[in-house]
Amino acid sequence: MDRVELGLLQALQIYGRVPFSQVAEVLGVSDQTVARRYQALRAAGAVRVVGLTPPEAVGEESWLVRVACTPGAADGLARALATRPETSWVHIASGGSEIVCMVRTPARAATSSVLARLPRTPPVTQVSAHCVVHVFFGGPTSMLTKAGPLSPGQIEQFRPPAADPVSPDEPVELTDGDRALLAELRRDGRTGFRELATATGWSQTTVRRRLGELRDVGALYFDVDFAPALLGLRTAASLWLSVAPRHLEAAGAALAGHAEVGFAAATTGPANLYVSVLCRHPGALYGYLTGPLAALPGVSAVETAPVMRTVKQSEIAG
Repeated sequence: MDRVELGLLQALQIYGRVPFSQVAEVLGVSDQTVARRYQALRAAGAVRVVGLTPPEAVGEESWLVRVACTPGAADGLARALATRPETSWVHIASGGSEIVCMVRTPARAATSSVLARLPRTPPVTQVSAHCVVHVFFGGPTSMLTKAGPLSPGQIEQFRPPAADPVSPDEPVELTDGDRALLAELRRDGRTGFRELATATGWSQTTVRRRLGELRDVGALYFDVDFAPALLGLRTAASLWLSVAPRHLEAAGAALAGHAEVGFAAATTGPANLYVSVLCRHPGALYGYLTGPLAALPGVSAVETAPVMRTVKQSEIAG
């Protein structure tokens, strides 16, 4: 990718609905060039802007789920999981013998339908579920914010007004119109106000106002769903780290600054820190494991699960 495309991706990560005219002005190219580059990338299925809700803002929890399968069963089961609205993303890992996915469930629910049914599914040999208790990097932030041609001053030009944090104890009550609005934005975060008005039955003025309100209370953010190969990143892995509790905060904060990290979160379970990494090739993954990762404080064990294929991508991780 060239400077214009990388700058466009970085600008979209900062604010997914940024006007192309503003991107063009900062990058020093025409509006048509920016729009044409984006449409080409989107038509190729390489880039998509999505509007998403942080789980805690709407009274939900996130669970990382590891599913071990009988040989040859992972593809079919992963596709079935990908169709479920509760799953944010689905990976096939560990040579095709394991599925790793993110499941969202209401915070007050005893369990989700996915978590309840998986242990009774015939190809499944083992299931473990780990509640995400703190996100160090991911969601509204992305690894695109760590790499790109934009200077700090240019980044500030694209940054929308800061949203007020939402306490997990005070989730936003969504209306039917909100759900219709969010469903359209999950499909395409850059959907026009006219189309959003049609989907919700609201006026365009109401759509603009409500979209701003949801962003201001932290119930809506925009992410860029992109093919990692665009950045030359062709080796992905899930890492399960066991970290001494007194070092967990420091280790997570350090991971958030690593260029290879797309998502990092503290979880329940024997391995209390999950990390999703993207590297250029297996040698670069080795360099990361023996370099920046090895320097983290308090790590007593690391399990590496190479990601063979992504069946569903978007939402809280990548």
